[in-house]
Amino acid sequence: MTQELSFQKFIEQSDLLEELQYDFNEKTELRHIKTQRPFVFNYYKNVPERNSKRYQALGHLLEKYMYELLEKVCKLQKIYITPEADKESRSFFFMSERALTNHHSALLVLLQDQGVLRAGQWSQQAIIYHGLEHGSQIPCIQMALQAHYDVIVLNPNDNFVDLRMAKEWKGLLPQNIESSSLKMVQTESFLSLQQPLGCIPKRCSNTPEEHMTYIWDCFISKIEDKNVAFIVHGYGGLVFMDLLVRRKREVMDKVYAVALIDSQHHAGHQLGSDAQLSAWIKHHCQEWVTSPKPLNRPAATVLRKEFPMVSAGTEKHDLAISSSLHSIFRYFKKALKAKTTINFSYVPMATRSTTKISESA
Repeated sequence: MTQELSFQKFIEQSDLLEELQYDFNEKTELRHIKTQRPFVFNYYKNVPERNSKRYQALGHLLEKYMYELLEKVCKLQKIYITPEADKESRSFFFMSERALTNHHSALLVLLQDQGVLRAGQWSQQAIIYHGLEHGSQIPCIQMALQAHYDVIVLNPNDNFVDLRMAKEWKGLLPQNIESSSLKMVQTESFLSLQQPLGCIPKRCSNTPEEHMTYIWDCFISKIEDKNVAFIVHGYGGLVFMDLLVRRKREVMDKVYAVALIDSQHHAGHQLGSDAQLSAWIKHHCQEWVTSPKPLNRPAATVLRKEFPMVSAGTEKHDLAISSSLHSIFRYFKKALKAKTTINFSYVPMATRSTTKISESA
């Protein structure tokens, strides 16, 4: 996965060569290039603030590295939001080349949790401590492409340009990275209506919900005869339910399966008493939850019974997707086959009687 693009190259182009002598090995694990040991947080002995700054700098470098992996390894296209806006202040997402034109394949949309996570990441912490196979979206994308899915990789947490961060991170990141990417920041609460101090909201991507709705309206909804599936993690579940409420009929018509992983949605609050939506999620959604039970064992809770819930095969939220990924794709395959069978059963067969009726009409 990483042979085509070295992470150390990003560090060498920054001012962090001594503090971050790390690269990904053949197993896609982040290791010190001299000692081959895992990442050590307490680099500055008992100086939490400096260690946190170093960890954040590593996160920013990983962000740029993941973007390049999406383009150079997965061959996805970087699409800016919106086309007419200034590149300095707009967000973007990634999409396979024929996602909008290939009507013979299904489409998989990836929607991650909240926080510092950007496109290509399920968990930054899992990338650092467990490797790209567990924390990145690369294995999921590659599996989807091999199964002849088209892919859209969302970037729901890229919401603001932070003018203060531009100065703070200047010199710590590779010089060939466009200046807009130096100014990304994570808002404290996506539910807050207050704009973070010193930040400029990115057009059509001020919140994860706005980001999702824009891409649905301008891209996904315009694709005809396309079967759409979602993988949503954590807060992404709440974002998907928000989309379902906003674009009820379109989503119900286009989306054939949703795999939720440790979702933060609340069907009762978000869907209300809408019987149609409740019936739809019951038949089109399944959730994998962190649990001590083996993978795929029933794991329903008293509070959540709106659709099937099974164990992700791990008790760690950051590893839930990598643990259940093969199970998720088997679920998609089964759901798509069931949808195709139902659609086919509705096609009327040509008979002599129907022919005569059509001719007489």
